[in-house]
Amino acid sequence: MSLPTDVRTGDPTGLHRVLDDRLVLPQAAQRLDARADLWPDEVRVRVERLNLDAASFRQLERKHTKYGETSGDGVRAEVLDIVASRGKMQNPETGSGGMLVGTVEEVGPESPLGLAVGDRVATLISLTLTPLVIEDGLSGWDGRSEQVPCDGYAILFGRSIAAVIPDDLDPALSLSVMDVCGAPALTARVVGEYAARGQDPTVVVIGGAGKSGSLSLAAARRSGAGRTIGLVPHDAERDLLDEAGLADVVAVADARDPIALRDAVTAAGGPADITVVCVDVPGCEGGAILSTDEGGTVIFFSMATSFSAAALGAEGLAADVRMLVGNGYVPGHAAYAMELLRADAGVRSLFERRL
Repeated sequence: MSLPTDVRTGDPTGLHRVLDDRLVLPQAAQRLDARADLWPDEVRVRVERLNLDAASFRQLERKHTKYGETSGDGVRAEVLDIVASRGKMQNPETGSGGMLVGTVEEVGPESPLGLAVGDRVATLISLTLTPLVIEDGLSGWDGRSEQVPCDGYAILFGRSIAAVIPDDLDPALSLSVMDVCGAPALTARVVGEYAARGQDPTVVVIGGAGKSGSLSLAAARRSGAGRTIGLVPHDAERDLLDEAGLADVVAVADARDPIALRDAVTAAGGPADITVVCVDVPGCEGGAILSTDEGGTVIFFSMATSFSAAALGAEGLAADVRMLVGNGYVPGHAAYAMELLRADAGVRSLFERRL
């Protein structure tokens, strides 16, 4: 396919694909140029499946639910409209997107990604900055799950990240793991920092039975946590997490209720030295801060987090805690998450239940 003749100069961050009047990075852009022609360092992927991030899908699901019944047609139509109008999948309410699985169909001559035509890959960057075109109207998706069968194409930039999917795993399972692989890698790094100082930290994972939560619990234990506490919202998830054996203690509380969350963590052996927030609902900042000991660390991995609420909440509580934003990228994060999945039967069982 011929290279674009556009006067814009290609940039490894994808600036040349931004169609806004002002210069912004692709993630912040309102519209991206999703033409199929490649700039020299780009890669085009034939898309097989999208994985909408949890916060985005839950918002769409709530918006299109009436009298307790979700309209899958409504969810599907809105996703199609977002992609068609923006040239990418970025929920305007949550600002988040997800990731995708597909097969490389063309590689620009200057691409640094090391991919070859025919490679089956999962993108490790957000759909919020990935030019995307859907060509099948999402006819194979009922609008009722985060994983979206899809035919179309996407464009990767010179600074994009993608991982070749392992041959021994179901692609849907690989996609689920890679969608959240930044969480366990950063959890392991932070727990490792404590362990290197001779500490055996108490680690609380809010949303411990979910995808990122279960991987984070496994990573915390492997990296030197002295005690792991999984926090879940109801008894059914407590039973799942108990069965998986990933936490030393499983506690039940509504993470949006700061006092209930603090009390549940305290009763389970807290406060935490490290609190990892992996839930996809807003309003969990205060409880996470209250559950963390002075001098401790809170890692926010939810796209539903309000970072102003976190900062102002910690100030208002006179809480001396370090707060980290999980940005989804740590070197080697995909391989590490896959290793956890293969090595820990509890993690794998929770992921397979959700497929």
